Amino acid sequence: MDINTLSGYLKKRFGEKIYKLSLSSGCTCPNRDGSAGYGGCIFCSEGGSGDFAQPFMPVKEQINNAKKLVDDKFHGKTSAKDRKYIAYFQSFTNTYGDPDKLYTIFKEAAMEPEIAAVSIATRPDCIQDDILEMLLKLKQIKPVWIELGLQTVSDDTARLINRCYETSVFEKTYHRLKENGFEVIIHLIFGLPGENEEMMLKSVRYVSDLEPHPDGIKLQLLHILKNTKLAEYFEQNPFHILSLDEYTDLLIKALEIIPKDIVIHRLTGDGPKNLLIEPLWSADKKKVLNHINKAIRDH
Repeated sequence: MDINTLSGYLKKRFGEKIYKLSLSSGCTCPNRDGSAGYGGCIFCSEGGSGDFAQPFMPVKEQINNAKKLVDDKFHGKTSAKDRKYIAYFQSFTNTYGDPDKLYTIFKEAAMEPEIAAVSIATRPDCIQDDILEMLLKLKQIKPVWIELGLQTVSDDTARLINRCYETSVFEKTYHRLKENGFEVIIHLIFGLPGENEEMMLKSVRYVSDLEPHPDGIKLQLLHILKNTKLAEYFEQNPFHILSLDEYTDLLIKALEIIPKDIVIHRLTGDGPKNLLIEPLWSADKKKVLNHINKAIRDH
């Protein structure tokens, strides 16, 4: 099975390998401060689903720190001075704040010559008119990707996980972003409590049937982490945890549905090992990726 991978897409678009830098905008979330809800989505840790992002500090300093992590990981494979990066504002809701202050933060990243694009993770209920205008201005500097955390198309599941917006809100925001020329990446989570295979694939079909198609999709394995509402829920209401084989089979079925023009940004994910409760098999990232990639090749 051939899939449209992010690494292949980036090499084709930018002519070289591109690395991702996890950054912080310093934003919180309307689902934490009471504007939309309290406590955040039940799977979110204190890091706001950005456990590998940096705490907020000056953007230039964040970029330098993140580049050092890349240098350490790929030492000797490429020249550090020639690398290009995606500035990925990952944790919490990165359009939930004052547009002028956010523009200053995002612009500082976009103006760095080694930054090829700016990727901003957010919620579809946090892109009002003034935020959209700010993002349009930013898009004049560098390509801007907007990552929307849909997670599931089921509003029943959404209420269970405390997502605090209806799927209709997502759809309206999605079309508005596409009409304004933004590249949109959609997040889905497999393994949410109460969801069977049919429900999870329904979310995949929904995203795949959007017109115009999204530019990318992230398929994420649900992680139950310590000190989250999900951990409390799981202790009181145990639900089925996908095995590696079950998750891989589900991925294959999802990839058969997703149109080839949609870039696959992620096939799974890894939570911090010191916080991970389930699924424990996900802690061995290399083994998991090898298993998934072999299944894709063999299919």
